[in-house]
Amino acid sequence: MSGLVTAAAAEWSGTWVSQRLGIRLGSAAASIGPRISTDMLAADDGTGDLRALVGLALRRNPRRAHLLVSTVLGKHVPQLPHIVHDAGLALGAQVREVLGGDGVTPVVLGYAETATGLGHCVAEALPGATYLHSTRRPVEGVAPLGGFEEEHSHATSHLLLPQDRDLLSGPGPLVLVDDELSTGRTVLNTIEALHELAPRERYVIAALIDVRTPADRRTMAAFAERLGARVDVVSLATGVVDLPHDALTRGADLVAAEEAGQAGRAGQAEQTKQIGQAGEAGQEGQAANPVARETTRGSVERIALDWPEGLPDGGRHGFTADHQAALEKALPELGARLAGGLPGARRVLVLGCEELMYVPLRLARALADATAPAAGSAAPGSASSESASSGSASVGSASDSAASGSADGPAVPAGPPVPEVRYSTTTRSPVLAVDDPGYAIRTRLTFPSHDDPADGPGDRYTYNVDPGADPARRFDTIVLVVDSTADTPALHAEDGLLDVLAGVADRVALVVVPSYIPRQAADHEPGHQPSRVPGGVPGSVSSSSTGNVPDSEVAV
Repeated sequence: MSGLVTAAAAEWSGTWVSQRLGIRLGSAAASIGPRISTDMLAADDGTGDLRALVGLALRRNPRRAHLLVSTVLGKHVPQLPHIVHDAGLALGAQVREVLGGDGVTPVVLGYAETATGLGHCVAEALPGATYLHSTRRPVEGVAPLGGFEEEHSHATSHLLLPQDRDLLSGPGPLVLVDDELSTGRTVLNTIEALHELAPRERYVIAALIDVRTPADRRTMAAFAERLGARVDVVSLATGVVDLPHDALTRGADLVAAEEAGQAGRAGQAEQTKQIGQAGEAGQEGQAANPVARETTRGSVERIALDWPEGLPDGGRHGFTADHQAALEKALPELGARLAGGLPGARRVLVLGCEELMYVPLRLARALADATAPAAGSAAPGSASSESASSGSASVGSASDSAASGSADGPAVPAGPPVPEVRYSTTTRSPVLAVDDPGYAIRTRLTFPSHDDPADGPGDRYTYNVDPGADPARRFDTIVLVVDSTADTPALHAEDGLLDVLAGVADRVALVVVPSYIPRQAADHEPGHQPSRVPGGVPGSVSSSSTGNVPDSEVAV
């Protein structure tokens, strides 16, 4: 990862929970990843490397009250896209080192929903690798190859829907990628299920952070011995989470007390009309959305990108090295088209949708690259000027701190405004929001599901998008990236996601990527002729990528 991890000026985003719940992060100084500086280890309590990568939040969950909120994953915390991408590539570099170089071609499996993008980044760093992520979205006509359960997730069932039914049966190593390795039970469940299906000699587990206890590590070692396979673990940082014995009870009490306080404050605000009308109660008893219906709302428009024909929208059904090459070739033009549709934007959030993480991430980075200033020119709103405002450590390169002039040379004339671009995604996981700099989830927006989920309709969330009490955190432009399956009337309805986002930004741009339909599903469509995707693999893309309401169209 280029550049240094530097302590942000802002308070660590785990302080609020740590002080109230008594959670402490213990860290191993030697564990920090090879391409991440150990500058953060200067923290007095020795937890610097973990603090560089996570904050803390609370949630209603009978298995675990606290949530380790990654600052480099791009799920809950809007982050500079190069930081998220480079973190995944750094993790992939560790996997490549463990596997012994480029001579071994693995299959990479990422976990839905939080690690679908991270897993794809890891696969990107492994030459020739094929990527697959688990999914909670069944696809008509595609029988699951297998499934497994997640130990402490809000939603647990995972499906495996590869187009290549032999993908997980090969002899090569299997790399399993998650954002966090807390006990290891989820990956052990996965390995056991897949090993029964097709035994192999080697597995590699990769996570941004590894906070297993010594007992958890012994359990995994005994599991590998019983299986007769080698199991390696790599991570960017290693440590432990020290919890009080009554953490679940205290966490539930904290959530209830904070919700009650917020409800009272929201009621007062509604009565006095000083900060707008409180929304209906969300799933956790917290006001759903703080934006009043009568508030001036931003515009909603559609930006049509020329998505490469037959290129999958992600790894739900498999993403090969040929697919990766096709995406890399297309990205500069896609970034330029996206930039052309956002004139005058100053602070931009590219927002992915639940499992659709990797393509929005790469579009965000391509947009940032397309709008980057020429060498030596000014970069208003650049990464360096905003790193402290994210409430976490940031990773930057020397080019991020370009200045407009110095005593050693003439000032460069100011050019067009250069937007700051950040990236995050929506989620189905409910988390308590507390608008405090020492808390990782400062605000949340709630909206109904819009992709006809198999488990029925329900609330969905996006975090830290509403600026809350800090206007400097406001995004004037939000680019929402969804696949065509999720481009439904519910997305465009009043109080739907587009409407909710328009309440906190001046402009919302919708980008729809065609949903990939595997060959076996496409064959179920009468008269359908599968196209040829890059690499010669038969497949199809959905034709339902047109809009469901007459949004303004921006064809670029």
